[in-house]
Amino acid sequence: MDETQNKIITAAMTLIMERGYTATTTKDIAAEAGVNECTIFRRFKGKKEIVLSAMELPEWNPCLSEEDFSYSDDVVRDLISFSEVYMGKVTPRMVKVSIGLRTPELYPYTSDSILEVPRVFKKVLTAYFDKMIRGGKIRDGDRESLAMMFLSLNFGFVFLSASFGEKLTHIEKEKYICNSVGIFAEGILKK
Repeated sequence: MDETQNKIITAAMTLIMERGYTATTTKDIAAEAGVNECTIFRRFKGKKEIVLSAMELPEWNPCLSEEDFSYSDDVVRDLISFSEVYMGKVTPRMVKVSIGLRTPELYPYTSDSILEVPRVFKKVLTAYFDKMIRGGKIRDGDRESLAMMFLSLNFGFVFLSASFGEKLTHIEKEKYICNSVGIFAEGILKK
């Protein structure tokens, strides 16, 4: 990928975050990137190909994997670590990109990539809760429900931060993680 392609991708994704995919035109992308519209079509077949190229780059795709997570069997510390990893990759910027790409024209091409992040996080959490239940660290319960609650707790904060910024809350991400994990852990730890 050369510098011009990167400028085009950055311009396209920035506009898509602001306006959405449908409202972003190749003319707008060219103006934002500081290139001629013809340059876009020399480098990419069209707007869809720009987006699909962007989705291959770590800058525009959180690329969460099971290997990103490690744990120590200290439930509170582990859940804080899981939240930090998740929110380190799934940033408000990534959520805005994801929202901007939810359009019928792109859905068949981007839905699997967008779904992969929560799918990986849920898988890691389900396996972790299963291990902690079998090890007697937390109460027995539906592992998938626990995973979905914890996933929602994390995604909800990032989504709301992406949508409203500090208009909704001034709580810092680190404080939110510690507080929410503490409350969540209180409900599942064996006494």
